[in-house]
Amino acid sequence: MRVLPVSLGRSFNGLWFGTGAANLGDGMALFVLPLLAIAVDASAGGVAAVTAALTLAWPLFGLHAGWIVDRVDRRTLLSAVNAARGLVLGGVTAAFLADVLSLPLILVAAVLLGVAETLVDTALTSTIPLVVDPVGRSRANARIEATINVANQLAGPPLAGLLAGATLALATGASAALYVLAVGGVLVMTVRRPAAASADPPAAGRRRGELVAGFRFLWRQRVVRTLTLFTAAMNVVWAVAVSLLVVYAVDPGPLGLTAAQYGLLLTGMAVGGLIASVLVEPLRRWIGTTRLMIADAVGTVLFVAPVALDAGIWVVAAGAVVAGAGSSIWRILAGTIRQNLSPPELLGRLYSASRMISWGVIPASAALGGIVAELWGLRTAFVAATVLAVLVLAAFVPFALRTDLEAAVRGPADDEAPVVA
Repeated sequence: MRVLPVSLGRSFNGLWFGTGAANLGDGMALFVLPLLAIAVDASAGGVAAVTAALTLAWPLFGLHAGWIVDRVDRRTLLSAVNAARGLVLGGVTAAFLADVLSLPLILVAAVLLGVAETLVDTALTSTIPLVVDPVGRSRANARIEATINVANQLAGPPLAGLLAGATLALATGASAALYVLAVGGVLVMTVRRPAAASADPPAAGRRRGELVAGFRFLWRQRVVRTLTLFTAAMNVVWAVAVSLLVVYAVDPGPLGLTAAQYGLLLTGMAVGGLIASVLVEPLRRWIGTTRLMIADAVGTVLFVAPVALDAGIWVVAAGAVVAGAGSSIWRILAGTIRQNLSPPELLGRLYSASRMISWGVIPASAALGGIVAELWGLRTAFVAATVLAVLVLAAFVPFALRTDLEAAVRGPADDEAPVVA
């Protein structure tokens, strides 16, 4: 009988702790920024613009982020960027307390946090294969995903909502402190550099080729390319939902929730994601990778359909739980497939190329959703998102059934892998 590893090593544990602290800060910051926009009297379009600004860095900076990650010490990079995020949120807190905060300032902070996210997320996913052997990668990805769900979605929103009940500055200040705390976990890591990586700057003529190397590899790798395109299509739906759900849910929206109650709604989605991330390995072995990934596409439909149908709070919450579960399953399995099919020296650039495509659609989608909501109403935006989600599901099912996704997730010699201490 195969025994799963109890520990994935000291370096992974440091990365794990840093990820937890930073994502708790993320969860609080992402929750409170739209509330800050509402506090400065932004319209529905202005609130959606905050979500767009948070993701604008992926299409504009994504390839550069991957190139940077593949060429620098990842421990130093993660430490510096988390410290910078703390400074940005500290500035937002100071501006709010001084009563000089405005929507443009919030948008600038959102763009800076988005740039930081491209670097941190790329470094995180490309560091896991450098501190964890192939046999432990699916487990490591599941553990990271569970931590992200607990910190970013399960604990972050309700904690931010609770603190925001006193003052929004308390929520942003706590988020800034958590980014600084994350630096401590990152500093205990020891990361081996891929053999092909070099700290020497390349000649100018080679730099452009290195920037797009991950994109070229992604486009030649059929499975990674197709999963990336499906992720992008589903992210169009998620962008509309995430950017506008707060307008539907929080008073004076149709559901009439308080900030704290809205945090609990997002917690329901995180609970689904947490349960899925804990159970993804046994579920994969029981029903298979293909069915699990199809379940995520179904969850995307259920995230937007209740609002399109003007459903009540319990139906909206149930859809959020299923959507959160499916999203976690997708990220774990697609991330493991990408890691197993990628050469180590291209991990950062391949991830950033994938994110540039799959997340590059989010700013425009969030902005378009805001425009539709302004011109034709909130429900119209969710109806359009629901129609797209159904079309994506119909296209993904035949691809998943004819592709051996299970072999890609297992990786080399997974069934014969030894016990890892």
